[in-house]
Amino acid sequence: MTEDTRHTIETLLASPRPEDLRKGLNLVKEEIARVGSADARELFEVVSALFYFDPIDRPDLVPILDEAISLVVGFGQWVIPSLVERLDAGDFKAQLAIANALGRIGADAIAPLMAEYEAVDGDERRVFILYALGKIKSPRVLQCARLVLSAADSLHTELRDTATRAMGKFAEAIPPEGMPEYIRGAFLQKLHEHLADENAGVRAKAMRSLGKMARYGHITGPERDRLRVICERILGRDEQFEWDRAYIVRREAAEALNYLGAEGSSPFKGAAARP
Repeated sequence: MTEDTRHTIETLLASPRPEDLRKGLNLVKEEIARVGSADARELFEVVSALFYFDPIDRPDLVPILDEAISLVVGFGQWVIPSLVERLDAGDFKAQLAIANALGRIGADAIAPLMAEYEAVDGDERRVFILYALGKIKSPRVLQCARLVLSAADSLHTELRDTATRAMGKFAEAIPPEGMPEYIRGAFLQKLHEHLADENAGVRAKAMRSLGKMARYGHITGPERDRLRVICERILGRDEQFEWDRAYIVRREAAEALNYLGAEGSSPFKGAAARP
């Protein structure tokens, strides 16, 4: 890459104007097509700087951020160590973008993320590692099940919340026949326990994940019946009228009821719900 090309790209990607940013990203794509993704490491640094945009402050730049994430993913496996290292960026917006990029990279990011999870001491960074693992759409996330179950017992609220969410995301990625009974049972037990968590966000994530377990065919007929009763209770529709006071929990319970038909269902092709 010539000095002029690099300068042009850096100038465009430093602009606050969406049209300039799109021009810059298009130039990056052209340069990658010319030299190949493996030889475009200096472009990774420039593009990943876009991860620091605030999508709340600049909602008009959300499509730009998404395109930047896709470009980084397209660089290949060599970006994984750099992305994992940057999860310690100390900037919430950037950490979310990095976690999304690692999730899109897929199963190749699982082992590095698990190794990093075991190596770090701070729960704050572990939250983003679990978030990234939950974004991976591969049955191979099964190997993270024990890690997630352990994190779900954490006293750190955000880590417990993210682990509870991840169980539902794993239910999306792993077909019913691919989830061992001992893992399935452990997920269900932990999620039911978290319906009584003192934190409303954790209770809501537990309800959402139970709904996903139902939607993706991971619960049996009797378990569906039990979950239906719980949802009705949370919504205040039973004779006890002891609904959950948190709206976010009631909303997730109402959504979960949509997946609790008598026969159950599974979006996995050729897969059936557990009898």
